[in-house]
Order: sequence, then structure tokens, then C-alpha cells
Amino acid sequence: MTNQSKATILALTTVIIWSTVASAFKLSLRVLSVAELLFFSSICSVAVLGAVVALQGRLRTLRALTPRDVLTSIGLGFLNPFAYYLVLFWAYDLLPAQEAQPLNYTWAITLSLLSVPLLKQPLAHVDLLALLISYSGVYVISTRGDLFSLEFSNPLGVGLALGSTIIWALYWILNTKDRLDPACRLLLNFVFGTLFVGAALGLTEGFSLPPVKGLMGAVYVGTLEMGITFVLWSTALKLSRSAAQVSIFIYLSPFLSLVFIHFLVGETIFPSTFVGLFLIVLGIGLQQLVRLRGN
Repeated sequence: MTNQSKATILALTTVIIWSTVASAFKLSLRVLSVAELLFFSSICSVAVLGAVVALQGRLRTLRALTPRDVLTSIGLGFLNPFAYYLVLFWAYDLLPAQEAQPLNYTWAITLSLLSVPLLKQPLAHVDLLALLISYSGVYVISTRGDLFSLEFSNPLGVGLALGSTIIWALYWILNTKDRLDPACRLLLNFVFGTLFVGAALGLTEGFSLPPVKGLMGAVYVGTLEMGITFVLWSTALKLSRSAAQVSIFIYLSPFLSLVFIHFLVGETIFPSTFVGLFLIVLGIGLQQLVRLRGN
């Protein structure tokens, strides 16, 4: 088997896992609170990422940390997993999964917008067009196709879903200035993020043993969505002849996710969801295509 074939298999496996997490979020939140799901899934993620770092022989990197590295990890850990997943899970708690998932997918457009003030990268005409197309999809989904009502199905939920994209984009922009090994940095982020979540949970709801179904959901989310997919996707990118050859599979994820949401969560998928998601993906795809040709 060639390296490119291995990369394709790993990329598709990652995409399939990503496609299931919206359903896992929604099902887990039926029996766990937002803070509980984040706390127990973060613990699982720390265990997985710790094992990855150990198996890769990178524990020496952690021994050589500087005070600045620690402070950076505390700040990034506050953004992800603490703030990002707290806001995202809250959005999933308020919205149908079929709405929360596509809205969160607009983070790529948000990244372009935040890159203007933070990275001093000007918006090209294609960025503005992508923004217009993608956010028209957001509007279609948020109004459930009732375009002239000017009313969102759940304003707070929509705001949280879009707000999560700001946190996620900000997190990745700050990571562009970081020279620490990505796996080690992610592990440290989750270690400190878990401490933040634990403190928030302890001060609000208190600690208790979750139901088995909820714990299984947290293990699934923490092990796969927050842990193993990072390793699989990173390996796929390394094995592939070019990032574009595996990145194209990302566009399958939101559509596959709707299939899982329908059959696992039991939601009837609105026609407006398909239309809105198509517009969101179209905008992002157009932006990425033009950039690839430019390179």
C-alpha cells in the first residue's frame, strides 16, 4: 500500500469520526450537563494525548518547558478546551444538532475575518464573496427557511454556535505563533483546560458520578473527537503528497453528519438545513479553491 493510499484511508477514517461527533454531543447532553460532558471528556482526552506524546517519545519536550510555555498553555487551555467546548456544547444543548453543526462549520470564514486585525492579512474579493455566500447559508439555517420572518429559531443558540467559531479561530491564530510541538502543546492545553472545567463544575453543580450512558458518551467524545482524530489527521497530512489531496475529504463531514443525526439522534432534517449547509460549504470551498490556485 502506498503512502498516499494510507493517507486517504486515515483521512476518511477521521472524517467519519468527525461526522459522528454532533450526534455524540446531542445524545450525551440528554443525560449530562454541559459542564459534566466537557469535564469527563476532557479527562479522557488528556489520557489519550498523554499516551500519544509518550509513545512518540516527546516527554523530554515537557521536561524542558519554560515559564512562558506554561503561561501560553494556560491561556490557550482557557480558549480550548474550556471556553470553546463550553460555548459549543451549550449551543448543542439549545439547538437541534442539524443546526448547531453547520453553524459551527463556519469557523473557516471567521478565521479569515479575524486574520485581518490579528495577522494583518487583507480580505480579498473572494473572501468577501465567500463570507456573503456562507453567511447566507447561516441565515437560511437559523430561520429554518422562513427568510422573510427575520426571526431566528433560537437566537441564543445561534449566537453561541457562531460565538464558538470566534473562539476556535482565535485559538488557531494564536497557535500560528507557537513553536512548541503541536502534540505536546495540545496535551498541555487540555491539562489546564480540564482544571478550568473542573473548577467551574465544582463551583456550580458539584461533582457526582454520571449515568453510564453519559459517561460512555463523554469517553467517546474525549477519546475520539478531542484525541485520536488529531493523531489520525496529522499522520494523513504527513503521508499525503499534498495537503489538498486529503483536505478535500473535510467537505464530506457536515453532510455525513446529517445522516448520523437523522438515524442516531432521530431528528427530521429540514430542507432548509441542506440548502443552508450547501451554501456554507460552497462559500468555504470557493475560498479554499482560489487560494490553492494562487499558491
